[in-house]
Amino acid sequence: MKRRLGCLALSGIMAASLLSGCGAESKAADVASAGGDYSKELILDVYDDFANYNGEQTGWFAKVIKDKFNIKLNIIAPNVAGGGDTLYQTRTAAGDLGDLILVGTTNGRLDDLIDSGLVIDMSDYLKGKEVLDTYKDAIDAANEGHDGIYAMPYSVSTDPATEPGESTEPTFGPYVRWDYYAELGYPEVKDLDGLLDMLEKMQKLAREKEGKDDIYAMSFFKDWDGNMMNNAKQPCCMYGYDELGFVLSKFDGSEDISILDEKSPYLDVLRLFYEANKRGLVDPDSTTQNFDIMSSKYSEGKILFCPWPWASKSYFNTVDNVAEGKGYEMIPIKDMKIFSYGAHPLGDTNRAIAIGSQAEDPQRIADFIEWLYTPEGVECNEQGNGSAGPKGLTWDLDDEGKPYLTEFGKKALPSNSVDVPDEWGGGSWKDGVSALNFQCVNLSDPDADAGGAKYDYTTWDSYLADAETPLQRDWSEHMDGARTTMEYLKKNDMLGVAPGSAYTTPAEDSNISTIRAQVKTTIVDGSWKMIFAKSDAEFENYKKEMIKTAKGLGFDDCLKIDMQNAKDQTEARKEAAELGK
Repeated sequence: MKRRLGCLALSGIMAASLLSGCGAESKAADVASAGGDYSKELILDVYDDFANYNGEQTGWFAKVIKDKFNIKLNIIAPNVAGGGDTLYQTRTAAGDLGDLILVGTTNGRLDDLIDSGLVIDMSDYLKGKEVLDTYKDAIDAANEGHDGIYAMPYSVSTDPATEPGESTEPTFGPYVRWDYYAELGYPEVKDLDGLLDMLEKMQKLAREKEGKDDIYAMSFFKDWDGNMMNNAKQPCCMYGYDELGFVLSKFDGSEDISILDEKSPYLDVLRLFYEANKRGLVDPDSTTQNFDIMSSKYSEGKILFCPWPWASKSYFNTVDNVAEGKGYEMIPIKDMKIFSYGAHPLGDTNRAIAIGSQAEDPQRIADFIEWLYTPEGVECNEQGNGSAGPKGLTWDLDDEGKPYLTEFGKKALPSNSVDVPDEWGGGSWKDGVSALNFQCVNLSDPDADAGGAKYDYTTWDSYLADAETPLQRDWSEHMDGARTTMEYLKKNDMLGVAPGSAYTTPAEDSNISTIRAQVKTTIVDGSWKMIFAKSDAEFENYKKEMIKTAKGLGFDDCLKIDMQNAKDQTEARKEAAELGK
């Protein structure tokens, strides 16, 4: 999931000089690319809630957008730069969040940006563009309650809401080094406790075979911590839950439970991670490393368990490794039912992309945004999530108009450190992947440029035929003959699809937001302390202290709101499911 806009017409320059003394007037009206004139380079500050890379976009994606729009992207990523909400508040208080803005919209954040004049109405800049016709309903949903187009939606899909939004791999799941799992005799894993027992044996085996003592069953990082410790939420998703504030909500709305409830799956996972650390199975760098450092360990195959396919398979399952039978694959846990995000015909309104009010050349930025929703834009920008990249480099069409990976594509995809030809930007393929980490169109949708095949190249017939590697064959033989993970999960009723709705949590009272911020810090800090506790007694003391402090700060006031939001979300999902019938 690693993610990384001109020449101004003379009239535009004159207008800029005339307006320069207008005080707080938006710069968005000052300058605009005239008739697609991009001859002057434009550097965009990109505020991106979802990026895992901070700094200038480089490599092949940078070359693509430089050639098309003469733009460079300077990524400002709270996940990496630090500061989180503080960085957001500081930049919004200064009146300039960024030129291109990619944000989470929950808790009324988009409304706040619109009301405070920090993002602009894109209607005039998008006038006549195909994206307005293609995704009209989703754009309307993303801007509901506002007169204009201030935001473009996330992950729009043509599939019904009850269909999984994923293609061949789920968003979450128990992924392990399959080669070591095979050497252990493909042991049956009944539950998470059984997973821990198996991982203990796998760590011992891996260290013996590789002669290294820095191989661990698990590794964590703090970059994504929010309402809770993010890493501890992931196994909850393997049992059908996802977070909404301080609530874990079941995919079908059958249960909403406080994360601090004694029966909470979240507390169960903290206990599991504590036990893992007690057995020496947790990477001691977990408390200090960031996502980039941790992901590099997956590239080296040094972490044996991963809750995501894109941070394990994408980094380690190279052509050479899988040919040798090495790689990460999902293993079945008998009692799991993995949470799946349903497709979003109206887009996922919890994330949005917008143009900042202080941006120069908003027309060029709008042109760039519109391109992101075109087949070429999806192929290139969403490569880190599973699209095929630039046509002519990583893939092409055969004589029958069907897509296939080029020899370079086979080596580079999904995210390998392969040298890119100079004419395509040079550098490493992996380092050149788009840092935006924003999926405009669901990859299960048909790609018009690829003959109607899905954007997700791992679903192509040509890819599946070539995927007959020793690793894939062995996995398939032990997974009921399934060709993909999603096929196996569906066949064995191990997938819980939450219908994709346009629900977004509403804005909450500022007092509640203040309380929530304090409570979040308490829960996150307490969770990390619990995992690395020195004894059972210390673990229990940290848990009691965390719960007592959180409740003393007003946890229950926040929980009441979250519980109502969870019920509203369930109703929205039911309505979305009915629309698809």
